[in-house]
Amino acid sequence: MDHGAPGSYLTLTDGTDVLASDGTTVGKVEHVLADEQTEIFDGIVIDVRTGPGGLKFVDAPQVGEIFERAVTLTLTPAEIEALPEPSASPGVIESHGEEDSDSALQGKLRRAWDLISGRY
Repeated sequence: MDHGAPGSYLTLTDGTDVLASDGTTVGKVEHVLADEQTEIFDGIVIDVRTGPGGLKFVDAPQVGEIFERAVTLTLTPAEIEALPEPSASPGVIESHGEEDSDSALQGKLRRAWDLISGRY
């Protein structure tokens, strides 16, 4: 299957096919997550409703290659089913500094939720 020319997260568009490591089509790109100010790629949110169902967060290291018409992941279909769904981060009532900060995954999931919910 021809996926087109190699690309980057900057050229990746919503609706692009997402493939598991075995070449199985598992969904479509819903959102690309990146910090535009620092030009850091955080990952993607994929829609797998045609597969096991729902939106899933794929962290940047789990993205194998990006092409014009497809994204390949380093994950098997079973591992993709187990990916977390993007969700809102819980509110913090009181902050005491470093110990209350989000983990890297929590921060990425919060940004994914903000994009999906239209707050970003």
